[in-house]
Amino acid sequence: MNKNIPKNLIIDVDGVLSTGQFLYSEEGKVFKIFGRHDNDGLKILNKYFVILFISADKKGFQISKKRIVEDMGFKLEYVSEKTRYEFIKKEYGFNNTIYIGDGIFDVPILKKCILGLCPSDARTEAKKNCNFILNSKAGEGALLDACIFIMKEYYFEKYSKIFSLL
Repeated sequence: MNKNIPKNLIIDVDGVLSTGQFLYSEEGKVFKIFGRHDNDGLKILNKYFVILFISADKKGFQISKKRIVEDMGFKLEYVSEKTRYEFIKKEYGFNNTIYIGDGIFDVPILKKCILGLCPSDARTEAKKNCNFILNSKAGEGALLDACIFIMKEYYFEKYSKIFSLL
């Protein structure tokens, strides 16, 4: 087990938990695509980390809120791309935080946090600057992959007990 166990897991919503696709009608943004497996991993990690989702998607924020807050029971905050770095630095600290992101604006955070993870379909810039690229795509199990990786990395004995039953 690593000596410095982070306390926080911060996840960018669009492009990690969701596919990052926005589905529009004449009324505007009406749907996002979320994966079916990711919440399983979060149920395990919830015991060990403060989990926060962040989104800079103003028009789709209520869609994300429905999935993350109401359906899954996690905290979600609107944090713009411009203020994201300073928000995490001030509120959570980079040495206490694992970050999962996918985009160009996530690069400074991925580089600075104790552990930076990206879905397999993240932007090239993000993948080049993270610690580990997950096997799955965003909205298709990348977050579950991250949860398994984190359990192996920081709580191997507990990971072994949980996953030996599968």
